[in-house]
Amino acid sequence: MQAKDCTLYHGGLKGAEAAFGELAEQYGIREVVYTFEGHKLERERNTVVLSESELQRGDISMELASRMMNRTYYETEKIRRVLQTIFHIVNKGHQVFVVGTILDDNSVKGGTGWAVELAKLFNRPLHVYDQTRRGWFTWKEGAWHEDTPLIRYSTFVGSGTRYLNDDGVAAMAKLFADSFKQG
Repeated sequence: MQAKDCTLYHGGLKGAEAAFGELAEQYGIREVVYTFEGHKLERERNTVVLSESELQRGDISMELASRMMNRTYYETEKIRRVLQTIFHIVNKGHQVFVVGTILDDNSVKGGTGWAVELAKLFNRPLHVYDQTRRGWFTWKEGAWHEDTPLIRYSTFVGSGTRYLNDDGVAAMAKLFADSFKQG
C-alpha cells in the first residue's frame, strides 16, 4: 500500500490528532478533519464542518456513553457535539490508532475513549499506544494484547490525548515509518 492512496481522519485537536495530521502531511497522505461550528482546532487542513443533521446521525444517549466508558458524562452541548463528531471520524476510517492511557477497566482515558469504544462496537482494527506503559496494544478477542501495528488500510483514524509526550510522538513517527517503508 502506498501512502498517497491513504486518507487519515481526525478531529484536528492539539496533541495526538495534530501530530497524526503532521505525519500524514509529511508522507503525502490525504487528511480530513471533522469538526462542528465554533470548535477550536489546532489543525485545519481539509476541514469538514458537520451540519446539525449530520451531527444528529452520530447522536447517542449520554447515559449510554457514560455506561460504555465507565464514567459520567453530563448533558452538555459541547460534549455531545464532540461525541457526535467522533462517531463520524470512526465511521469513515477503517483502522483506528489512538495515543493515550488504557485504564484498568479496558477503556481509554478521556474523550479519546469514545473513539476506542466506537471502534470496538464497529469491530474496527483498533490500536492504542499507551504512553504510561510505553507500548502499542491491539484489541483482540475482548482484551488488549501488546503488538507492533502497521497502517494496513487505506482509510484510518488518528486520535488521542491532548497531552502527547515525546515517547508518544516517537511511537507515532515509527508507526508511519514502518508502515510506509520505501522500496
